[in-house]
Amino acid sequence: MNKLLPLVTGAILLAGCGGSGGSGAGGGTPSAPVPSATAPSPSGSPAKEQQRLRKLPDKLRFEATTLDGRPFTGVNLAEKPVVFWFWAPWCPKCRAEGPAVAKAARANAGRVEFVGVAGLDRDTAKMKEFVARTGTSGLPHLDDRSGRLYRHFGVTTQSSFLFMRPDGTAERASGPLGEDELAARVRALAGG
Repeated sequence: MNKLLPLVTGAILLAGCGGSGGSGAGGGTPSAPVPSATAPSPSGSPAKEQQRLRKLPDKLRFEATTLDGRPFTGVNLAEKPVVFWFWAPWCPKCRAEGPAVAKAARANAGRVEFVGVAGLDRDTAKMKEFVARTGTSGLPHLDDRSGRLYRHFGVTTQSSFLFMRPDGTAERASGPLGEDELAARVRALAGG
């Protein structure tokens, strides 16, 4: 028995070396990747990336998971015009405006980012069904069953939109927004 104690203790210590937090063999909760100053970035050098992150609007300092389980970080939206669409799967207004959101996202691909924020419900199956029914599968939808993103953005109702300029200033609108009104707001956001 005394000979087994050092072996068991060693095994426990080795098992714990996976670290805490992060994903992988050490367990923990996976988190969204956060750019570091030394990581390659779309803006070029590490110094440029640090400068870009310093200017990052507070509202883009968030991490989430998409409805299909992929990590998502607001950092990736930096310096871009963004339309956040806050919806709930049981909301008839949201369901009605979904096709207009999908159309606006397609028409502005490469100029304006669109992000759906699915909240005010606990059933991801219903959220995924909503995305399929509304034809909005072409844009990322964030899983906000906890309401954390609704709170982060100060949104209290669905259907709501947040039109964020590259400098982080934003305008809110409560839906439903008709196709023409949504298109006009997105055109203004894109600068044309």
